[in-house]
Amino acid sequence: MSTAEAASGNTVTTNIPARLDRLPWSRWHWTIVIGLGTVWILDGLEVTVVGNIASRLSESGSGLPISSGEVTGMAAALYVAGACAGALFWGRLTDIWGRKKLFMITLGVYLAATALTAVSFSNWWFFAFRFLTGFGIGGEYAAINSAIDELIPALYRGRVDLIINGSFWLGAVGGSLLSIVALNTAYLPKDVGWRLTFALGAVLALVILLVRRHVPESPRWLLIHGRDREAEEIVSSIEEQVEAEKGQPLKRPEGEITIHQRRNVKFTEIARTLFSDYRRRSVLGFSLFIGQAFLYNAITFGFGAILTKFFDVPTGDTGYYFAVIAIGNFCGPLLLGKLFDTVGRRVMISSTYLLSGLLLFLTAWLFQQGSLSAATLTACWCGVLFFASAGASSAYLTVSEIFPMETRAMSIAFFYALGTAAGGISGPLLFADLTGTGKVADTVLAFQIGAGLMCAAGLVAAALAVRAERRSLEDVARPLTAAASAASAVTRGREKERPATA
Repeated sequence: MSTAEAASGNTVTTNIPARLDRLPWSRWHWTIVIGLGTVWILDGLEVTVVGNIASRLSESGSGLPISSGEVTGMAAALYVAGACAGALFWGRLTDIWGRKKLFMITLGVYLAATALTAVSFSNWWFFAFRFLTGFGIGGEYAAINSAIDELIPALYRGRVDLIINGSFWLGAVGGSLLSIVALNTAYLPKDVGWRLTFALGAVLALVILLVRRHVPESPRWLLIHGRDREAEEIVSSIEEQVEAEKGQPLKRPEGEITIHQRRNVKFTEIARTLFSDYRRRSVLGFSLFIGQAFLYNAITFGFGAILTKFFDVPTGDTGYYFAVIAIGNFCGPLLLGKLFDTVGRRVMISSTYLLSGLLLFLTAWLFQQGSLSAATLTACWCGVLFFASAGASSAYLTVSEIFPMETRAMSIAFFYALGTAAGGISGPLLFADLTGTGKVADTVLAFQIGAGLMCAAGLVAAALAVRAERRSLEDVARPLTAAASAASAVTRGREKERPATA
C-alpha cells in the first residue's frame, strides 16, 4: 500500500479489496456469518410470535385490553414504522461512524425494547415498545448488510447474503413452535406465555451481542475514512488465520484502487448518486423492496387470522402451519442462493419475483374457488414463499452492492424505508381490514395485490438488474472517493446510460 499527501487528506493506493475478495472460504468467514447473520433469526421470531399470539392477546385475561386487529394491524404497522425510522437514522450513522459500532448499538436497542415489551401493562406501552423494537431492527438491516458484503469474498457474496437474510425464517420456525407452547394454557397462564416469548428474544439478543464483539470493522470502511493502518492490520490478521487453516500460501491478489480519503459524504452527494448517477438502479431498488414488502408485511401478518376465520383452525394450532411455511421460506435462499452467483443476478432475481407472483395468483384463484383446505393453502404458500424468500433476500443484496461504498448503508436504509413504508405500514393496516372481514373476495383481493406487485418488480428486474455476480464491489460501483481519472469518467458516463449491465 502506498500513501501520498493531498491538500484535503491522503490519497491511498491499495489492494485490500482484492485481498479480501481472493480469500477462500474459511472458519473466519463462518464467524462473520454467525456473529452478524443470526440477528435475522430474532427478527423472524419477533414477527411470527406477534402474528401467532394475536388471538390470545385479544382474549379476556391476557393482561392487555387489546383486539386481534390492533395486534396484526396497529402494532404491526408501528413495528415496521419503527424499522423504517431506525433504518434511516442508524443507516446514516453507519456510513459515518462505521459498521461495527452501529451493529453493536442497534442490537442493544433491540434487546432493551423487546425486554420491555414483555412487561407491557397497557396498550400504549405495548405499541411504544413495538415501535422501538422495530427501530433497533431497522438499524440492523443497514449495518449488517453493509458489513457482510464488505467482508465476504465476491465469489460467495450472493449466496451468503441470501442465506443470512433468509435465516429470518429459522426464527419464524422457532417463533411458531414457541407460540404453540406459549398459547397452551395447560402449560402457562394467558397473561404469562406471550410475555415469556418476548423475554426469550431479549436473552437470545444478549448471546448474539457477546458473539458479535469478535467481528472486526470493515477494512473497506476504514480505508476510506483515513484509518488504513487499522485496515491493513485486520486484513493481515485474516490472511494469517486463513493460511494457517488451509496450510498453503494464498494466491496473489489482482488489482488495486486509489482512494482519496475523506471523513464524510454530504447529503447532496448521496442524493446526486441515487437520483442522477444511478437513477435506474434506484428504480430497481425501490421496485424490489416495495414488491417484497407488500407480499410479506401485508399478507403474512394476517396468515393466522385467515386460518382461524376460514378454516376453523384453533388459535393454539396456527403455529404448526407457520412453522411449515417458514421452513419453505428458508429453503428458498438455501437451495437457490448459489445460482445467484453462477447463473447470475438478473436471471435469478427476475425469475424468483415472477414465479412467486404467478404462484400467488394461482393460490388466490384456488382460494376463491373454495378448493383449498388449511393444509393445501399452507402448501400453496410454501411454493409461493420458496421463491419469494430468495427474491426478497436478493433485494437487500442488490441495494447493498450496486451503490458506491460511501453510500452503502444509507442506500440500504433508504430503499428499505421507502419500500417498506409503502408496503409494510399501509399493508398491515389495509390487509388487516381485508382479511378481517371474513369475506373470501376481500382476502382474494389481498392475495392479488401482493402477487401483482411481485410480478411488476420481477419485470423491472429483468430490464434493470445489475450483473454483479463474482465481481468486486468496487467494480460494480466505483467509490465516490476513488481518485479521478479519464477511465473512471468514461465508466461513470456508461453507467448513466446502461446501469443494468455496468
